Amino acid sequence: MPAVSEAAAKAGSSTQAEHRKGTKSKQSVHHRHHRFLHGPDYQPPYADIVVDDNSGQVLHEINPDSPRHPASLTKIMTLYLLFEQLADKKLGLDSRLPVSAHASAQAPTKLGLKPNDTISVEDAIKGIVTRSANDAAVVIAEAIAGSEREFAALMTHKAQTLGMANTVYVNASGLPADAQITTAREQALLGRTIQERFPEYYRYFALPSFQYRGMSISNHNALLRQMEGVDGIKTGYTEASGYNLVSSVRREGRHLVAVVLGGRSTGARDSRMRQLIEDYIRRASTTRTAPAIVEVADPATEVPSKTALPLPPPENESPNAMPAPAPPEPAAVSLEHTP
Repeated sequence: MPAVSEAAAKAGSSTQAEHRKGTKSKQSVHHRHHRFLHGPDYQPPYADIVVDDNSGQVLHEINPDSPRHPASLTKIMTLYLLFEQLADKKLGLDSRLPVSAHASAQAPTKLGLKPNDTISVEDAIKGIVTRSANDAAVVIAEAIAGSEREFAALMTHKAQTLGMANTVYVNASGLPADAQITTAREQALLGRTIQERFPEYYRYFALPSFQYRGMSISNHNALLRQMEGVDGIKTGYTEASGYNLVSSVRREGRHLVAVVLGGRSTGARDSRMRQLIEDYIRRASTTRTAPAIVEVADPATEVPSKTALPLPPPENESPNAMPAPAPPEPAAVSLEHTP
């Protein structure tokens, strides 16, 4: 395997140490942090970016290269590697994947898969894009790589080949892990690449709901129901990350991919994303001029450059300005790794 970036190398020892901890330890850690009360001082680190997919131009950015925790945005890469398997005919949508005790034991949110169950590839995809099912993510990881640890190494290597030099994965779900990091710019790149390379399978991200074993599961991404042209792609949340969202929107031949990391609540995150989309969609190009995003053979020596420099900020907007604070919200009990 080609050498990876310094960030990935530094995270390697942390990754191995985390995976040496037993399942019981993981569960106890999650139990301590699974429920907590957001107070008025909750301020996760913020970042965002808006990219015109047709031109590759960055239209807006705040802290786009600062390290952040991806939370469930991690599952975009999990599905990227699964879509590769489907495209290469190594798996089919009707392939049955076995559920291990490790997969079943994942913390919520999940489908409630039991050890020795099986789940079809298509249902696993639907469970991930709607409920953000952690158990389904691990089932996929183990089916492809044999273990979640080995799958995380594949995820990090794939990120490197795509030019995501500052992204490190240590699990398939995005559940809390200090060593699991990314940036807003690199999540935008992944959000663009997955739909460019796998349009047939990307459509699952637009799924509004999913029927599974008598349950009706709604997609966590409320903007699919609320905004014209939104076709995905993924929400995420942990206490450390704040409320994250990668969005894709198409209107009148224009196409934006935008990322918000570190929202203070689901509502604040979604409100910020709506603002970014409405502010920048009319500035996007209707003509495709951006080159195709390609993987590099040796990411250690051939990392692609940034797609473009940002446009000058509009009048009265500082390029480093933080978004206007959201109106105060009442404190609320939140679930780890849900919206």
